[in-house]
Amino acid sequence: MKNTVFEGAATAIITPFFEDGSVDYESFGRLIDFQIASGIDAIVVAGTTGEGSTLSDEEHRDVMKYCVDRVAHRVPVIAGTGSNDTAYAIDLTKAACEMGADAMLLVTPYYNKATQGGLIKSFELIADESDKPCILYNVPSRTGCNLTPASVAALADHPNIVGVKEASGNISQIAEIASLCRDKIDLYSGNDDQIVPIMSLGAKGVISVLSNLLPAETSRMCHLCLDGNYAEAAKMQLDYLPLVNALFCEVNPIPAKAAMAAMGYGANSLRLPLTPIEASHGEALLGEMRKVGINV
Repeated sequence: MKNTVFEGAATAIITPFFEDGSVDYESFGRLIDFQIASGIDAIVVAGTTGEGSTLSDEEHRDVMKYCVDRVAHRVPVIAGTGSNDTAYAIDLTKAACEMGADAMLLVTPYYNKATQGGLIKSFELIADESDKPCILYNVPSRTGCNLTPASVAALADHPNIVGVKEASGNISQIAEIASLCRDKIDLYSGNDDQIVPIMSLGAKGVISVLSNLLPAETSRMCHLCLDGNYAEAAKMQLDYLPLVNALFCEVNPIPAKAAMAAMGYGANSLRLPLTPIEASHGEALLGEMRKVGINV
């Protein structure tokens, strides 16, 4: 079995901005510290929720390095270094390795709509150039292509490919990955509304948006599953489902940015083409946050 990067909950952390859209590093640092103090198991930086796709190349590298330095080995840092350009993904991956990131998160190449053979070749080349473990990230609703279970199984033979974040929402596909790969690759939920179902199939945890708001609770849900207490974990899953639904009432990270701004972590500011949450959705989100005890 390969080394596991983390078990439990990893926060797909937002990148806080000022009103002018520049990175708010003071808020970012406080958010990182809040996550770690709350018992989060790992942090994913510059991923989808971190708006990595609209950070400039310089910002992307600066945000990754700031996170690695601020975390200072307290928990694993997983850097979002995937791209639709394999050469650029290799360059970013090498940079993140040099900065001291503990692992890479590699999204399926978006827009290009590669064949399965192209996806496998791309991931293999990136993993070849990485001196840190790599976690694949399958989110076909955003990328326009699906990484099939057979492709995951093929990639699981690569020594540097150790995990897959599955955000297809297709439980049958996820079960097929678990069946084909067994202990050759670690499986993580990529959807907060499916943490417990996917962990019941053997997943090690979740890469989460919810944990931006509730790191302790999201981690606890995962560790209940790891301990075999699925009844209590399922209760948590259902109790937080209305909040999770509110966090995805508009495309991620629009609601997450609004939620974290309300909690004092940066402005409610996003990079275009994303725009701030609609007023009615924002009020509903704040209402759900209050119901679970978040003081906003």
